[in-house]
Amino acid sequence: MRESVQVYFDGGCPVCSREIAFYKTRPGADAFEWVDVNGSDSSVLAPGLSREQALARMHVRLADGTLLSGAAAFAQIWLRMPGFKWLGRLLSLPPLGFLAEIAYRAFLIVRKGWRR
Repeated sequence: MRESVQVYFDGGCPVCSREIAFYKTRPGADAFEWVDVNGSDSSVLAPGLSREQALARMHVRLADGTLLSGAAAFAQIWLRMPGFKWLGRLLSLPPLGFLAEIAYRAFLIVRKGWRR
């Protein structure tokens, strides 16, 4: 069986935890290991990923060890979830991926006020 993809997210962020809860109910969610960094110790983190980095923005570790964050991480999740593949492919296009990363960084600024 193929190794799962790990998704590292901040469960202390209400928006983040709601979005991850939504993904967990979708077909294909079992292909992921959903790791709430807020409620875990550093032993669950991918090599090269600190707790501070993992809490600062969403990260995905692919089966080959590649570590991605932000909009690129969302694109990888969507590429692997039925019903969202088109969105993942769209974000994989250079101009749209860049714009999505800018939007994600803007979200991170606003998110600081929402974190529990």
